[in-house]
Amino acid sequence: MTEAGFDPAARLATFSASLGDEGAVVSFTGRARGKAKDGNAVGALVLETYRGVTLASMQAIAGDAHERFAITHSHVVHRAGRILPGEAIVFVATASPHRRAAFEAADYLMDRLKTEAVFWKREEHGDGASWIEPTAQDQKDTVRWLQSEGEENARN
Repeated sequence: MTEAGFDPAARLATFSASLGDEGAVVSFTGRARGKAKDGNAVGALVLETYRGVTLASMQAIAGDAHERFAITHSHVVHRAGRILPGEAIVFVATASPHRRAAFEAADYLMDRLKTEAVFWKREEHGDGASWIEPTAQDQKDTVRWLQSEGEENARN
């Protein structure tokens, strides 16, 4: 977690250079949008944290990804503080011997980070600020992982 801006391309280059002979590397960068869901301009996104709790939630999510998918490495960087439109908020990279695990792990990490990592988010706009929560679709995206895990357990 960092309050400073970061360069996703540099993070990916460093991550890739640290790997062995993995056949797949997948990365995702989330950026702050300049418009709210209602179409109004957003001046900044502010993410507040309780640092120890937030880091623990992120580490637990990453640990779950390593248990669930055949990935060898992962790297997660998440901003906190005031983030301007266009700036990177989150960077996730995963590596595995084969592509499917890397793709699924990156998707899983993002779904869980979006809904479960301990952040308080608000958008600042010209007429004030408003707190934002994960959307119903965000929740559905996370629930599908829990459902597929239950189905997998039922098969075993």
